[in-house]
Amino acid sequence: MDLSRRTLLAGGLAAVIGGTVVACSSGMDTGSAKKNATGNLALWCWPGGLGKSVLDDTIAHFPDQHIKFSEVGGDFKQKLLTTFSGGTSIPDITGIKGEDIASLLPQASRFVDLKTIGADDAFLGQYLEWKVKQATTLDGKVLGIPIDIGPTALFYREDVFTAGGLPGDPAAVGAQMKSWDDFLQAGVELKAKNPKAFIVADAVDMYGTIVNQGTSRYIDKDNKFIGDQDHIRKAWDTAVKAITLKVDGKNLGGTNDWNAGLDQGTVPTVVGAAWVALDIKAAAKTSVGKWRVAPTPGGPANFGGSFLAITKNAADPKAAFEVIKYMLSPDNEAKAFADAQIFPATPAAYDKPQLKAADPFFGGQVPIDVFGPAAKDIPIAYEAPLDAAIAVPFTDALKLVQVGKKTSDAAWAEAIEKAKQIGKRQGVQ
Repeated sequence: MDLSRRTLLAGGLAAVIGGTVVACSSGMDTGSAKKNATGNLALWCWPGGLGKSVLDDTIAHFPDQHIKFSEVGGDFKQKLLTTFSGGTSIPDITGIKGEDIASLLPQASRFVDLKTIGADDAFLGQYLEWKVKQATTLDGKVLGIPIDIGPTALFYREDVFTAGGLPGDPAAVGAQMKSWDDFLQAGVELKAKNPKAFIVADAVDMYGTIVNQGTSRYIDKDNKFIGDQDHIRKAWDTAVKAITLKVDGKNLGGTNDWNAGLDQGTVPTVVGAAWVALDIKAAAKTSVGKWRVAPTPGGPANFGGSFLAITKNAADPKAAFEVIKYMLSPDNEAKAFADAQIFPATPAAYDKPQLKAADPFFGGQVPIDVFGPAAKDIPIAYEAPLDAAIAVPFTDALKLVQVGKKTSDAAWAEAIEKAKQIGKRQGVQ
């Protein structure tokens, strides 16, 4: 899991998906992959993608594999593709980010179908079904085992809510703010008593969350553009409503204003994945213990989460799979959560002590009580390889509405036109 996640909190958030069934089957033919030399197992991941204690333990647990771990910074996907093209120094095991999986599945022939080397139904059943499907081709090949997921929740300032006449208890917040309309109405009430407090941190982020709560996105399984249909327009209109009600703080995640607002109470909520807790905790200096966690308005969604895959170049795919099985066991996924809030993709980890502990930052609340049920209820949606690219015109156009440069209808029409052009150039109907 990438700990430099700020881009996920802005417009790029729409490119990161919830539970998805991804496109394509065998992908391009890469020919016979050149096998790596035996005796060393090369493992690639990005900074923060694997828990340090788990990684160290795994390396020690498989001395005969001589695991060589490379922490690859920068654009991980691009570096992996460049290495594939070069044909040398290709890792045996590689991480794949959740936001990249759909675009990489057309190149499925570069990876081992894990079902052929031991990933049977019993093994895969340890992991959340929607997450496994995200790394499964339409013809049933499984290319990755989940490292983690990103179930969402509503992080909020209990003190700001109660001072503004809203409930403070997480159960009461969840009951009052079940829908986005409920949430926005609460924002109006809050702002009436505290004009500096905006219940929506950023309406563009909110749009991405709502899209991720659905079971359809921008392209369907028949490769037809559906971004002009009601499910996307509803997400758009709800985000625009936040803008017109003036409860949108326009605070882009990760900026100095966002960080300061978290601590000062002008950004009293963040709807984000479990890993966003790290960002909030890093920004908080005087608000420790004042934060709480409640269910996401409108239902759960997922942002982020990644996989380990085995390349066709692996010298010994079965040995590599044993390494993955060990590293991503429920016990080790729980340890990774303790290391760096890497949220487990296997529900058996949710009862481990590392996840059941009360968190003083959240006033002694046990966050897994919110995130666990959300993780199990993530909706399954199909994501085409081009889906992320087609989402960009929508978030770009919504930003124009946000700053008052376009009306909602004009921006919507522009987004549709640009999205269709992008799709048409790539064969989307």
